[in-house]
Amino acid sequence: MAPNIEKFLFRDLHPRVSIGTASDRYAGWLGQIYSHERFGGKISKRSKTVGGKAVTEELLPVESVEEYFQHFSVLELDFTFYSLLLDEHSNPTPTYRVLETYRKHLRDSDRIVLKVPQTIFAQKLWRGGKFADNSGYLNAEIFIQRFYSPVTALMGPILQGFIFEQEYQAKKERSPVDLFVSAVDRFFDQIPKDDRYHVEVRTEALLTKTYFEVLEKHGIGQVLSHWTWLPPLRKQFSKASGRFFNAGKQAVIRLMTPIGMRYEEAYLKAFPFDKMVEGMMSARMPEETAEIMLEALKQDVQADVIINNRAGGNAPLIARKVAERFIRMSKQ
Repeated sequence: MAPNIEKFLFRDLHPRVSIGTASDRYAGWLGQIYSHERFGGKISKRSKTVGGKAVTEELLPVESVEEYFQHFSVLELDFTFYSLLLDEHSNPTPTYRVLETYRKHLRDSDRIVLKVPQTIFAQKLWRGGKFADNSGYLNAEIFIQRFYSPVTALMGPILQGFIFEQEYQAKKERSPVDLFVSAVDRFFDQIPKDDRYHVEVRTEALLTKTYFEVLEKHGIGQVLSHWTWLPPLRKQFSKASGRFFNAGKQAVIRLMTPIGMRYEEAYLKAFPFDKMVEGMMSARMPEETAEIMLEALKQDVQADVIINNRAGGNAPLIARKVAERFIRMSKQ
């Protein structure tokens, strides 16, 4: 293993490969990514309930992102998934203010991927203890005015990707494929053209030929997501015939949860995210990730790998395993 990988330094793995994480600021990464000297005394706490169990998360201040980018070359900020940046009166929301704070600690050479708010791309939202139809689904005007325009103005050159995530749909609630495809097609016709768009559809039945034709038409990337109810990465990629569709020649691979394991179980197993959990990580995930990274390079496509703690316990250690496999396979 290369010494830089041992020290969690992934920035120089390959000029067209970026490894990063889904969110940051985890106190469990002290000693790996963050220094005890600088941030050990700056931990804040917040309580939440996951799967009926109360947990207390320990977080570092936003300024820790400065040390994050000494190790990684891309960061996905996923808190934007839960809120628009402007309210109905065009006033900045708390989410905007947090993003604004991040921007103050980021260099123009840093690379940020953002999740588009769920109110734009989810057909149903969790409201009042149940899922309800989302009135803002695929509303181009809301996307442009209350997210796209303010975020591009705020983040400038460091904003490298938008992830549109659609929730898993059970068979009895699933949209007919033709209606889904036509709705997505119409939405991307209505919003600004941008070569940083990527879509993550979490329902395998919707990954059809006509869907991929829409991605290709608009130059939108297929997010290859290692997630609970999706097939393995290799199968997802094969459904697209081994092609990358993003017009900016960028591929996004997200390692989220072990296959077959729900969010709540994965979170509680991984918490507090300071070590690998034995037997948790899907065994084939690092190898399949490295395979797709190498295929992206063959096709002159940038490979961005985004890793969540919930994929095995500790994102930096998972990143090391992916990097090890990539280096080994690069030499074969």
